[in-house]
Amino acid sequence: METKTATVTLTIDDQEVTVPEGMTILDAAAQNGIEIPTLCYLKELAPDGSCRMCMVEVEGGRKGGLVTACSAHAHDGMVIHTQNKKVRNSRRFVLDLLLSNHKLDCFKCASNGDCKLQDYSLEYGMLETSFHGQRQPGKQQDTTNPFFDYDPEKCVMCRRCSLVCQLRQGRDVISIAKRGFGTKMMPAYGEDWDQSICESCGNCVSVCPTGALTSKDQRKFRIWETTKVRTTCPHCGTGCQVDLLVKNNVIVGAEPANGPANRNLLCVKGKFASYKFVASGDRLTTPLIKRQGQFVPASWDEALTLIADKFTGLKQKYGADSLAGFSCSRSTNEDNFVFQKMMRTAFGTNNIDNCARVCHSASVHGLANTLGSGAMTNTIADITTDVDAILLIGSNPTDAHPVIGSQIRQAIQHGTKLIVVDPRKIDLVKDSAMHLQAKAGTNVALINGMMHVIIAEGLADQDFIAKRTEGYAAMRDLVAEYTPEKVAKLCEIEPQQIIDAARLYANAGKAPIIYCLGVTEHSTGTEGVMSMSNLAMLVGKIGRPGCGVNPLRGQNNVQGACDMGCSPFDFPGYQKVANPAVIAKFEKAWGTDLNPKIGMTSTQVLPAASRDEVKGLYIFGEDPIVTDPDTSHVRHALDSLDFLVVQELFMTETAAYADVILPGISFAEKDGTFTNTERRIQRIRQAVTPRGDAREDYKVFCEVATRMGYPMAYDSASQVMDEIAQLVPTFGGVNFKRLENENGLQWPCRTLDDPGTPIMHVGKFARGLGLFMAIPYKPAKELPDDDYPYLMTTGRMLYQYNTRAMTGRTEGINKLANHSYIEINYQDANRLGIQDGDRVQVSSRRGKIQTYAAVGDKIMQDSVFMTFHFTDGNVNELTNPVFDDIAIIPEYKVCAVAIEPINS
Repeated sequence: METKTATVTLTIDDQEVTVPEGMTILDAAAQNGIEIPTLCYLKELAPDGSCRMCMVEVEGGRKGGLVTACSAHAHDGMVIHTQNKKVRNSRRFVLDLLLSNHKLDCFKCASNGDCKLQDYSLEYGMLETSFHGQRQPGKQQDTTNPFFDYDPEKCVMCRRCSLVCQLRQGRDVISIAKRGFGTKMMPAYGEDWDQSICESCGNCVSVCPTGALTSKDQRKFRIWETTKVRTTCPHCGTGCQVDLLVKNNVIVGAEPANGPANRNLLCVKGKFASYKFVASGDRLTTPLIKRQGQFVPASWDEALTLIADKFTGLKQKYGADSLAGFSCSRSTNEDNFVFQKMMRTAFGTNNIDNCARVCHSASVHGLANTLGSGAMTNTIADITTDVDAILLIGSNPTDAHPVIGSQIRQAIQHGTKLIVVDPRKIDLVKDSAMHLQAKAGTNVALINGMMHVIIAEGLADQDFIAKRTEGYAAMRDLVAEYTPEKVAKLCEIEPQQIIDAARLYANAGKAPIIYCLGVTEHSTGTEGVMSMSNLAMLVGKIGRPGCGVNPLRGQNNVQGACDMGCSPFDFPGYQKVANPAVIAKFEKAWGTDLNPKIGMTSTQVLPAASRDEVKGLYIFGEDPIVTDPDTSHVRHALDSLDFLVVQELFMTETAAYADVILPGISFAEKDGTFTNTERRIQRIRQAVTPRGDAREDYKVFCEVATRMGYPMAYDSASQVMDEIAQLVPTFGGVNFKRLENENGLQWPCRTLDDPGTPIMHVGKFARGLGLFMAIPYKPAKELPDDDYPYLMTTGRMLYQYNTRAMTGRTEGINKLANHSYIEINYQDANRLGIQDGDRVQVSSRRGKIQTYAAVGDKIMQDSVFMTFHFTDGNVNELTNPVFDDIAIIPEYKVCAVAIEPINS
C-alpha cells in the first residue's frame, strides 16, 4: 500500500498553494513560480540565512513577522507576503548596507550582467548607498591563482564560497578572517591563493553571486554575449554535466550543471581545462599524407582513396587478420560503434580494441565471470550518500575522479568510515578510519585474509550465500590458509589491520567496495577483480543500495567503448564473437559475412606487428607510444607496419609515425553520447563547428568502409544510436529523445518504458547465481632484486589528464604541473643522497629516464611512484609489458627499478 506524503496548505501572495510538509517557504514559493531573492542560499546545503535578502512577512508572526524564507518552514494556514512594502523596505535596507561596502565599478567588472547584487539593486532601485564613511580597504585583489581572481571589495560576505569549499568540495580552504570593515574571505592563515591548499576546482567561483571571485577568462566576455550548451565533461569517467559558454563560435567558459553524477560540482579540469584545447592553434585541420618522410596537406578524396586502396591491398595479399584497429575511449558511443562495424565488415577482422585493454578490461572479464555483467553495480550518489563504510582499494579518486573524491569527503563528514587500501598515503588517508598501506601487487592476498577473518568470526551472510551463490565451499577452503599473520607478511602490514578492516566492512549496514586501476593493472588483475566480487558476496553486500562492487572507469567513455563492442572478444553489448548465433545475428543485420575468429587485443597487435604479422593499423584517438608499457617496443611495432593511419586532434607522438593523418573533431564539435562509470548514457551536444576541414569521425569511418566495398552511411548520431538499440538488448530502450532527460539512462534499459537500472543484481545476478572463485595469491611477475631494488607503481595526478593532449593546452594547468616526477620515501632518499627537487635517473630492465625527485612520506619505504602524463620522463619507458592471462591487461602497477642521483 502506497504511503501518502503529508502536505500543508498555505497562502503566498494571495495564491493558495499545497506543498509537502517540511518544505521551506523559499522552496514552496519557487515550486509555485514565485521568486524570492537570495544571495547566500545553495540548494545542495542546509540554509545559512546570513544574507537576509530572502525576508518575507508571515501574518501574525513574531518579531514583526519577518522571517528568512530559506530557513523557515511552511505550515498549514500560513499567510505569507513576499513583495509588500515592509518586505521590500527590508530588502532595500540590506542592499543599502551591502552597497556601502562594495566597489561600484560594474562597467569594468567581469561579472557585469551576471551578478545577483547588480540584479537586485536594479530591481529595488538602489543605484548607490545612503551610507558614508569607512569601508573595505581598496587594492587587495589576489590574482595569484592561475585560473581565478579575488577582489574583497566586491564580496558581500554571503559565505557561499566557504560553504561550497568546506561542505561540498571537502577542502575547507576559505574562511572569514579579520574584523570590522577589514573582514573578508580568505585562505587559511592569510596566505595568497596560490600558496594555499586550494585545488583550483573553481566551485567557489561558480557559486559567487557577485564579482568577488571571477574566472580570468571572464575578462574576455560578458554573460549576455554567450549561449549555454549542456554537455558531458570529456575527462574522467565520472560523467559530470557541464554548461559550455560559447561566444562567436568559441568556447569561453564552463559552468557546473546539476547532473546526477556531479550535482553542480566540477574539478579543476572540468571547470578550466575542458574547453581550451578545442580552439587550440595546433589542432589538426586537414588530412596529411607522409611523402619522403614529411607530412604534406592533402584533400579528403586523396587521403581516403589512399587509405582504402592500401588497406584493401594488404587485406587481399595477407588476409583480413593482417589488419587491426584501435578505437577511442574519449570519443562517443556512436563513433565507437561505427568504427568497430567498419573493422568487422569492410576490414573483415575482429582485431579491434580500445584503451580499456590497458586499464579496466580486468573489470569487464572479472565481474562478467562472477556476477554476469562487467560494470559498476551501483550509482555514484548511492555509494557516497548514506553509507556506513567504504572500502576504497587501489583507487585515488581525489586525483583521478575528483568529483567522486569530493563526494567521498562529504560522506566522511556525515559519518562514513573509510578504509583505504593503497601503497601510497593518498589525500583521503588523512580523513580515513583505516589505512592499509599494503605492498603493491598483494590485493588478492589481502582480500583472502579479510575473508578468512569474516568466515572465522561468523560474519558471513550464510543465507545470501546459500540462496544466491555457488562455488562457496572451494573459496572457503582456500582462504582458510590465509590467516592474518600469513597475509600480513605478504602485504607488509600488521595482522590486526586485516582483522579490523574485515570487521568494519562486514559489520557495516551499507558498505560499497570502490576500486580502480590499483586492482586491475596487474598480471593478476582479473583475479583481483573477482576477489572484490568474492568479498561483497560473502557478506551479502551486492544488489542492495549503498553496497556493490564499483570500478571507477578512467576515461570519459571507456565504459561506452567496451559497451559498443570495441573488443576482439565482443560484438556490441558484450555479445560474444565465439558464439555462432551472435555471428549469425550480426551477419543478418549488417548484410555481410563476418569473421568468426576471435581477434587480437591491442597488447597482442603491437607485438604481432613487430613480428611482421600485422601489416596495417588504423588508430582512432589513441596514443600508444605514451600510454602503452615498454615504449621502445611500441615504437618498433609502429615502425614495422606497412601502413598506419591515425585519426587525431593533434600531432601526437603516435601520429608522427603515421602514413596518413586524418583530423578528428572534439567532443564540443559533435553530437552523441558518452556512458559514464555508473553505466549512465548521457548526451553531448555540438557547441561549436569543427575546426578547418575536419569531418564527423563516424562519417569518415563510413566513407572508408564504403570505399573498401561495404557501403555504410548515417544521417546523424541519433540514427546510429537507433541501430545500437536494435542490436544491443541492454540498450533497447535508448534513443536521443529519451536522453533529453537530464538524468540520462542507465543500462540495462531494454524497452522504451524501461526507466533504466540504477542498481544491478537486485534479487538475482545477471548470470543467475553469483560465482565465488577460489583465487590463490600470485606475486607480481617482476619484483625488486639487488640490481633493481625499488618497487615502482604508477597512477594519475589531479592537474593533468592521460597524455596531456587536452589538459596540456591549458596554461594554468601547466603552471601547476609541467614536468614528470618520482615520489621517493624520505628514508630511501636520504640513503641515496637525493633531496626534494633533484634530478634523478630511473632505470628498469626495459629502459632509462630522467625525472625529478618528490621526497616525502606518501610512498612506503623501498617503493616509488610515478604518473604517466608527461613526455619528459615517460614512465612507460620502464613499465613491464607482461599481462594478465585472462584479460590481457599489462602490469603497470608493479615493476622493479633502480634510482640514482644525477650530478650536475
